Amino acid sequence: MGILNTTPDSFSDGGQHDSPKAALAHADKLLADGAHIIDIGGESTRPGAIPTHIATEIQRTIPVIAALRRRYPSLLLSIDTRHPEVAEAALNAGADIINDITALRHPEMIRLCIERPCGIILMHNLPFEAPLPASELMPGLIRQFFEERLSTLASAGITSNRICLDPGIGFGKRAEHTVEIIRHLEQIRVDNRPILMALSRKRFIGQLLYGKPDPVCTPLPTVILSLLSAEHGADMHRVHDVAALRDALTLKQAIGSA
Repeated sequence: MGILNTTPDSFSDGGQHDSPKAALAHADKLLADGAHIIDIGGESTRPGAIPTHIATEIQRTIPVIAALRRRYPSLLLSIDTRHPEVAEAALNAGADIINDITALRHPEMIRLCIERPCGIILMHNLPFEAPLPASELMPGLIRQFFEERLSTLASAGITSNRICLDPGIGFGKRAEHTVEIIRHLEQIRVDNRPILMALSRKRFIGQLLYGKPDPVCTPLPTVILSLLSAEHGADMHRVHDVAALRDALTLKQAIGSA
Protein backbone atom coordinates (compact mmCIF):
# COMPACT_ATOMS: atom_id res chain seq x y z
CA MET A 1 0.00 0.00 0.00
CA GLY A 2 1.59 3.24 -1.18
CA ILE A 3 1.03 6.36 0.94
CA LEU A 4 -0.26 9.45 -0.84
CA ASN A 5 -0.58 12.33 1.62
CA THR A 6 -2.24 15.41 0.15
CA THR A 7 -1.59 17.38 3.33
CA PRO A 8 0.67 20.37 3.99
CA ASP A 9 1.63 19.15 7.47
CA SER A 10 2.24 15.38 7.50
CA PHE A 11 5.34 14.59 9.54
CA SER A 12 7.68 13.42 6.76
CA ASP A 13 6.20 14.46 3.41
CA GLY A 14 3.89 17.36 4.21
CA GLY A 15 3.46 19.76 1.31
CA GLN A 16 5.13 17.52 -1.25
CA HIS A 17 1.92 16.24 -2.86
CA ASP A 18 -0.70 18.79 -1.83
CA SER A 19 -1.72 19.79 -5.36
CA PRO A 20 -3.67 17.44 -7.65
CA LYS A 21 -0.87 17.50 -10.24
CA ALA A 22 1.81 16.61 -7.70
CA ALA A 23 -0.41 13.97 -6.10
CA LEU A 24 -1.12 12.26 -9.42
CA ALA A 25 2.56 12.30 -10.34
CA HIS A 26 3.44 10.69 -7.02
CA ALA A 27 0.72 8.08 -7.44
CA ASP A 28 2.18 7.22 -10.85
CA LYS A 29 5.57 6.72 -9.20
CA LEU A 30 4.13 4.57 -6.39
CA LEU A 31 2.49 2.32 -8.96
CA ALA A 32 5.61 2.12 -11.09
CA ASP A 33 7.52 1.14 -7.95
CA GLY A 34 5.13 -1.75 -7.32
CA ALA A 35 2.26 -0.53 -5.13
CA HIS A 36 -0.94 -2.58 -5.27
CA ILE A 37 -3.10 -0.06 -3.38
CA ILE A 38 -2.88 3.73 -3.12
CA ASP A 39 -3.96 5.14 0.26
CA ILE A 40 -5.00 8.80 -0.05
CA GLY A 41 -5.12 10.98 3.06
CA GLY A 42 -6.07 14.61 3.53
CA GLU A 43 -5.61 15.05 7.28
CA SER A 44 -2.38 14.67 9.20
CA THR A 45 -2.64 12.38 12.23
CA ARG A 46 0.86 13.06 13.56
CA PRO A 47 1.13 13.99 17.25
CA GLY A 48 0.11 17.59 17.78
CA ALA A 49 -1.46 18.03 14.35
CA ILE A 50 -4.29 20.55 14.08
CA PRO A 51 -7.59 18.85 13.08
CA THR A 52 -8.53 19.48 9.47
CA HIS A 53 -11.92 20.90 8.53
CA ILE A 54 -14.03 18.30 6.72
CA ALA A 55 -14.54 20.54 3.69
CA THR A 56 -10.78 21.02 3.42
CA GLU A 57 -10.14 17.30 3.67
CA ILE A 58 -12.66 16.67 0.90
CA GLN A 59 -11.09 19.37 -1.26
CA ARG A 60 -7.65 17.80 -0.82
CA THR A 61 -8.60 14.18 -1.52
CA ILE A 62 -11.66 13.82 -3.75
CA PRO A 63 -10.25 15.36 -6.96
CA VAL A 64 -7.22 13.10 -6.62
CA ILE A 65 -9.35 9.98 -6.10
CA ALA A 66 -11.59 10.86 -9.05
CA ALA A 67 -8.59 11.47 -11.31
CA LEU A 68 -6.89 8.23 -10.25
CA ARG A 69 -10.10 6.28 -10.85
CA ARG A 70 -10.30 7.68 -14.38
CA ARG A 71 -6.63 6.97 -15.05
CA TYR A 72 -6.54 3.50 -13.46
CA PRO A 73 -10.02 1.89 -13.62
CA SER A 74 -8.98 -1.31 -11.82
CA LEU A 75 -6.61 0.16 -9.22
CA LEU A 76 -7.53 -0.33 -5.55
CA LEU A 77 -7.93 3.06 -3.89
CA SER A 78 -8.16 3.65 -0.15
CA ILE A 79 -9.32 6.78 1.66
CA ASP A 80 -7.49 7.42 4.92
CA THR A 81 -10.08 9.28 7.00
CA ARG A 82 -11.94 9.27 10.30
CA HIS A 83 -14.84 11.35 8.97
CA PRO A 84 -17.91 9.68 7.44
CA GLU A 85 -18.57 12.68 5.20
CA VAL A 86 -15.12 12.35 3.64
CA ALA A 87 -15.43 8.57 3.37
CA GLU A 88 -18.77 8.83 1.57
CA ALA A 89 -17.46 11.43 -0.86
CA ALA A 90 -14.43 9.23 -1.53
CA LEU A 91 -16.57 6.16 -2.23
CA ASN A 92 -18.70 8.24 -4.58
CA ALA A 93 -15.53 9.34 -6.38
CA GLY A 94 -14.33 5.76 -6.83
CA ALA A 95 -12.53 4.66 -3.65
CA ASP A 96 -12.72 0.97 -2.74
CA ILE A 97 -11.52 0.95 0.88
CA ILE A 98 -12.09 3.03 4.02
CA ASN A 99 -8.98 3.20 6.20
CA ASP A 100 -10.26 4.53 9.53
CA ILE A 101 -7.87 5.23 12.41
CA THR A 102 -10.85 5.20 14.80
CA ALA A 103 -11.99 1.70 13.73
CA LEU A 104 -15.51 2.79 12.73
CA ARG A 105 -16.30 4.32 16.12
CA HIS A 106 -18.52 6.94 14.48
CA PRO A 107 -22.07 5.57 14.05
CA GLU A 108 -22.36 7.23 10.65
CA MET A 109 -19.23 5.43 9.49
CA ILE A 110 -20.87 2.15 10.44
CA ARG A 111 -24.04 3.16 8.59
CA LEU A 112 -22.00 4.01 5.51
CA CYS A 113 -20.21 0.66 5.57
CA ILE A 114 -23.53 -1.16 5.92
CA GLU A 115 -24.84 0.61 2.84
CA ARG A 116 -21.70 0.38 0.71
CA PRO A 117 -19.76 -2.85 0.01
CA CYS A 118 -16.33 -1.32 0.56
CA GLY A 119 -13.25 -2.82 2.15
CA ILE A 120 -12.51 -1.65 5.70
CA ILE A 121 -9.27 -1.18 7.62
CA LEU A 122 -9.77 -1.06 11.39
CA MET A 123 -6.95 0.51 13.38
CA HIS A 124 -6.26 0.13 17.09
CA ASN A 125 -5.81 3.57 18.60
CA LEU A 126 -5.08 4.68 22.16
CA PRO A 127 -5.45 8.36 23.11
CA PHE A 128 -2.06 9.97 23.52
CA GLU A 129 -2.95 11.12 27.01
CA ALA A 130 -4.14 7.68 28.18
CA PRO A 131 -2.02 5.72 30.69
CA LEU A 132 -0.16 3.03 28.80
CA PRO A 133 -0.11 -0.63 29.84
CA ALA A 134 3.03 -2.69 30.24
CA SER A 135 4.53 -3.41 26.84
CA GLU A 136 4.07 -7.18 27.11
CA LEU A 137 0.32 -6.70 27.58
CA MET A 138 -0.18 -4.66 24.41
CA PRO A 139 -0.62 -7.52 21.86
CA GLY A 140 -3.35 -9.10 23.99
CA LEU A 141 -5.12 -5.79 24.49
CA ILE A 142 -5.06 -5.14 20.75
CA ARG A 143 -6.54 -8.57 20.13
CA GLN A 144 -9.33 -7.88 22.63
CA PHE A 145 -10.03 -4.57 20.90
CA PHE A 146 -10.34 -6.26 17.49
CA GLU A 147 -12.54 -9.01 18.90
CA GLU A 148 -14.90 -6.36 20.25
CA ARG A 149 -14.94 -4.36 17.03
CA LEU A 150 -15.54 -7.38 14.80
CA SER A 151 -18.35 -8.56 17.07
CA THR A 152 -19.97 -5.12 17.11
CA LEU A 153 -19.72 -4.75 13.34
CA ALA A 154 -21.00 -8.28 12.74
CA SER A 155 -24.07 -7.43 14.84
CA ALA A 156 -24.60 -4.43 12.55
CA GLY A 157 -24.39 -6.64 9.45
CA ILE A 158 -20.77 -5.96 8.41
CA THR A 159 -19.07 -9.30 7.80
CA SER A 160 -15.44 -9.83 8.75
CA ASN A 161 -14.40 -10.85 5.22
CA ARG A 162 -14.43 -7.14 4.34
CA ILE A 163 -12.05 -6.19 7.14
CA CYS A 164 -8.30 -5.80 7.57
CA LEU A 165 -6.66 -5.22 10.98
CA ASP A 166 -4.06 -2.53 11.71
CA PRO A 167 -2.43 -2.58 15.19
CA GLY A 168 -1.92 1.19 15.02
CA ILE A 169 1.83 1.61 15.30
CA GLY A 170 2.61 5.01 16.80
CA PHE A 171 -0.91 5.71 18.01
CA GLY A 172 -0.73 5.77 21.80
CA LYS A 173 2.23 3.38 21.87
CA ARG A 174 5.88 3.73 22.80
CA ALA A 175 8.79 2.05 21.03
CA GLU A 176 8.79 -0.86 23.47
CA HIS A 177 5.10 -1.50 22.73
CA THR A 178 5.85 -1.65 19.03
CA VAL A 179 8.66 -4.15 19.60
CA GLU A 180 6.24 -6.42 21.46
CA ILE A 181 3.58 -6.00 18.77
CA ILE A 182 5.99 -7.10 16.03
CA ARG A 183 7.32 -10.01 18.09
CA HIS A 184 3.80 -11.29 18.81
CA LEU A 185 1.99 -10.05 15.73
CA GLU A 186 0.17 -13.29 15.04
CA GLN A 187 -1.46 -13.05 18.48
CA ILE A 188 -3.53 -10.04 17.40
CA ARG A 189 -5.08 -11.81 14.40
CA VAL A 190 -8.81 -12.36 14.83
CA ASP A 191 -11.06 -14.47 12.59
CA ASN A 192 -8.15 -15.09 10.21
CA ARG A 193 -8.28 -11.48 8.99
CA PRO A 194 -5.26 -9.94 7.20
CA ILE A 195 -2.95 -7.71 9.20
CA LEU A 196 -1.72 -4.37 7.87
CA MET A 197 1.49 -2.87 9.25
CA ALA A 198 2.05 0.89 8.93
CA LEU A 199 5.63 1.26 10.13
CA SER A 200 6.91 3.69 7.53
CA ARG A 201 8.96 6.62 8.91
CA LYS A 202 7.34 6.34 12.32
CA ARG A 203 8.87 8.19 15.27
CA PHE A 204 9.58 5.01 17.24
CA ILE A 205 12.29 4.11 14.70
CA GLY A 206 14.32 7.14 15.79
CA GLN A 207 13.78 6.12 19.41
CA LEU A 208 15.14 2.63 18.79
CA LEU A 209 18.08 3.80 16.67
CA TYR A 210 19.13 7.07 18.22
CA GLY A 211 17.28 7.36 21.52
CA LYS A 212 14.97 10.17 20.41
CA PRO A 213 11.45 9.88 18.93
CA ASP A 214 12.01 11.40 15.50
CA PRO A 215 10.89 10.08 12.10
CA VAL A 216 13.64 8.42 10.07
CA CYS A 217 13.01 9.08 6.38
CA THR A 218 15.55 6.71 4.82
CA PRO A 219 13.97 3.46 3.56
CA LEU A 220 16.25 0.89 5.23
CA PRO A 221 14.81 0.88 8.79
CA THR A 222 11.23 0.61 7.50
CA VAL A 223 12.26 -2.20 5.13
CA ILE A 224 13.93 -4.18 7.91
CA LEU A 225 11.00 -3.77 10.30
CA SER A 226 8.51 -4.64 7.57
CA LEU A 227 10.42 -7.81 6.73
CA LEU A 228 10.45 -8.77 10.41
CA SER A 229 6.72 -8.09 10.54
CA ALA A 230 6.17 -10.25 7.48
CA GLU A 231 8.06 -13.06 9.22
CA HIS A 232 5.62 -12.74 12.12
CA GLY A 233 2.48 -12.72 9.97
CA ALA A 234 1.96 -9.27 8.40
CA ASP A 235 0.03 -9.52 5.14
CA MET A 236 0.12 -5.90 3.95
CA HIS A 237 2.49 -2.97 4.37
CA ARG A 238 1.60 0.72 4.20
CA VAL A 239 4.79 2.55 3.19
CA HIS A 240 6.19 5.71 1.64
CA ASP A 241 9.10 3.97 -0.14
CA VAL A 242 7.44 1.26 -2.18
CA ALA A 243 10.34 0.19 -4.42
CA ALA A 244 12.71 -0.63 -1.57
CA LEU A 245 10.16 -2.80 0.21
CA ARG A 246 9.04 -4.44 -3.04
CA ASP A 247 12.61 -5.58 -3.72
CA ALA A 248 13.06 -6.82 -0.17
CA LEU A 249 9.80 -8.79 -0.19
CA THR A 250 10.62 -10.22 -3.61
CA LEU A 251 13.95 -11.52 -2.29
CA LYS A 252 12.28 -12.88 0.83
CA GLN A 253 9.78 -14.76 -1.31
CA ALA A 254 12.49 -16.12 -3.61
CA ILE A 255 14.52 -17.47 -0.70
CA GLY A 256 11.48 -18.78 1.12
CA SER A 257 10.24 -20.70 -1.93
CA ALA A 258 13.61 -22.25 -2.76
